[in-house]
Amino acid sequence: MFRFSQHLYFRIYLAVLASLALAALLIGLAWRLSYDPQRYQAHLEAFADVASDVLPPPAAPRSAQQAALDNWHRHTGAALALYGADGHAIAAAGRALPAPDVTATDSGWLRRGDGPPALALKLADNRWLVVQRVRRHHRRPFGFAEMLALIALAIAIGAYPVVRRLTRRIERLQAGVEALGAGDLAARVEVHGHDEVARLAESFNRSAARIEALVTAQKTLLANASHELRSPLARIRMAVEMLRGGSAPEAGKEMVRNIAELDQLIEEILLASRLDAGKDVAEPFEEVDFTALAAEECARAGVSFDGTLATVSGSARLLRRMVRNLLENARRYGGAPIEVALRTSAGTVELDVCDRGAGVPEAERERIFDPFYRRSGAPERNGGVGLGLALVRQIAATHHGDVACLPRNGGGSCFRVRLPLYAAVRGGRSSPDNAGAADGFE
Repeated sequence: MFRFSQHLYFRIYLAVLASLALAALLIGLAWRLSYDPQRYQAHLEAFADVASDVLPPPAAPRSAQQAALDNWHRHTGAALALYGADGHAIAAAGRALPAPDVTATDSGWLRRGDGPPALALKLADNRWLVVQRVRRHHRRPFGFAEMLALIALAIAIGAYPVVRRLTRRIERLQAGVEALGAGDLAARVEVHGHDEVARLAESFNRSAARIEALVTAQKTLLANASHELRSPLARIRMAVEMLRGGSAPEAGKEMVRNIAELDQLIEEILLASRLDAGKDVAEPFEEVDFTALAAEECARAGVSFDGTLATVSGSARLLRRMVRNLLENARRYGGAPIEVALRTSAGTVELDVCDRGAGVPEAERERIFDPFYRRSGAPERNGGVGLGLALVRQIAATHHGDVACLPRNGGGSCFRVRLPLYAAVRGGRSSPDNAGAADGFE
């Protein structure tokens, strides 16, 4: 019993049964409290008055009084007995009935024998009429108490599968949580219904999917970072050997370049990790002149820029990094001229960075945004480490936007970033924690 009491379904089941028992007790108590003896006695006296009017007077012959009782007995089926004021029997119909207590002053019940109780009515002329309901020839299979017990049993049996079905869903949710805690990142639970338990299961599945995606991304990032770190470290080691051999100027320049590459790689890995974990920026979002920011980066890179005035809500540091990575990607892979255009439309700002390179095959237009992915044929020394475009997408997502790689007429590619305008979100947030997507942003 103690072992069962530890299960939630058993406690809920007991709570249902206890509630039913309490409800029955309260109903019985209410019925008991509502019983009015005086009102009930008034009904008996009224019935006695009616009987006095229907029966023959006391002076009538016994045969007349017997005939009246026989007539009642035929119509009602009840056993009847008429007694005088001194208690002597006058007439009777049906089974033998107990004699009334002629010393009593009011009508009442006579509970004698093994049959149903008899009602003793004191008539206005001081005679007594005893009435008893006669049982039918067919007996009911169950009495009142037995019927109550059967109803309680039926409710108990019907309540068990309902309660068990509810708690079984909770047990499946518990099993999913334990599986996830044991390291099974693919653990999910089935969602049934639309109640709180179903919403809890949906929340668990979303959380499990997010955890799986984060852990997978961290594993991928760690595996690729380990590979990428080997190249600059190997070149630094070779440069050190060259320094020992006397090739100082060339080896020194090579070491400086490799150290800068290693430093950039570490910085990009850390930034990508923070963005992927949701720790995007430490400073609150603010109004940023996106047009001026893009124009400054284009001027630094020597790229033509054409744009309209647009402001966004976000981190100027991250937005500048996003534009710089797009320009660097176009310089590495694209062909001149590189063109940058900025325009606004329906509550969004669109930044296009276009080049005239070989373009990106359709099958790779999504994969190029994966961390450490390099396009086929890209030289390792000139192709970066494969984090530039991944950071672009992460920064855009942090600002509730997106980036896409589109083909360009005449050859080349266009990278289009879409962000919500500041006017569309200024009423909703001042920091990345309460940021909201702009109305109408797709």
